[in-house]
Amino acid sequence: MRHHVAAALIVGALLCLNDAPALAAEGGIGTYLMGSRSNGAGITPPPGVFFSDDTYFYDAKIGGGKSLPFGGLLVANVSVQTWLNLPTTLWVTPAKILGGDLAFSVTSSVGEPRVNAGLLVNSPRLGPIGVNVTDANANLSDFFVQSFVGWQAGNLHWQLGIAGVIPSGTYVAGQLSNASLNRPAIDLFGTVTWLDPAAGWDLSAAAGFTFNQTNTATDYKTGDEFHLEWAATKYLSKEFTIGLVGYYYQQLTPDTGTGARLGSFEGRVVALGGAIGYTFEVGKLPVSTRLKVYREFDAVNHLEGTAGFFTLSLPLAIDASVATAAAGKNIKAKF
Repeated sequence: MRHHVAAALIVGALLCLNDAPALAAEGGIGTYLMGSRSNGAGITPPPGVFFSDDTYFYDAKIGGGKSLPFGGLLVANVSVQTWLNLPTTLWVTPAKILGGDLAFSVTSSVGEPRVNAGLLVNSPRLGPIGVNVTDANANLSDFFVQSFVGWQAGNLHWQLGIAGVIPSGTYVAGQLSNASLNRPAIDLFGTVTWLDPAAGWDLSAAAGFTFNQTNTATDYKTGDEFHLEWAATKYLSKEFTIGLVGYYYQQLTPDTGTGARLGSFEGRVVALGGAIGYTFEVGKLPVSTRLKVYREFDAVNHLEGTAGFFTLSLPLAIDASVATAAAGKNIKAKF
């Protein structure tokens, strides 16, 4: 049973490794997809190749006549219903850096942001030119790549890494529904997990700073951003987990460029939620699933709503001797 639980935890760690991009701060939300990391955020799987697929949903709005920049346009009384599919491939190499495991991952995505604006404005001087405008287009987002080094000391696991957005998706200036950011961004991040296998508790946190570059289509440079995520998870059995999750987002520097017609427009939002997980085997292949739901509040210059993730993760190729050694050394759960 220890080997089964070890495999489940290894695959479960993948569920928090996908941190793909969403819409830009131009659209009232940050570059980093908040809620991507949760339990197991600091755990690095053993050398091998792993696959994770996230289906992301976001239903949010900003009312009160507040304006937002979308695709080079100004809109007010905005509501957004977005879905994204985000497949991620992770390669944990055999290489060591300062005693830690070196890993790389790449995420591609496709989705459909459905945006409704009660008022569409193309210039503060021209005033409203449209009422109840709706735009919904299924289109490609950008590639998201990352590299990190992960360490372990007893029950403590942690990572340090760098990630980036590579503009590569479908983007149309003047279109409200764009899954692509159309600009590069660099994210520096660190993660940590305290995993107590005997007690069945996982306490995790992840933090990062995102440095945005200019969207050349709109000459809009979103300010730099800070993001923090946390999770407290209890293993009820070798198959089931339940936990609390949350995140905090804060824009640190003002937006600039000729497209930033609302001025600095620095945003903030907080979210709390819950998560459940289930791990099972297909043959001898461990497969992990997780559902997370977040409710946002205390938003400033930011969309506010409900976000959800459904994640499926499994190993494609793994060093069996390493996994067995990890099971014998670290997994002493009393489920």
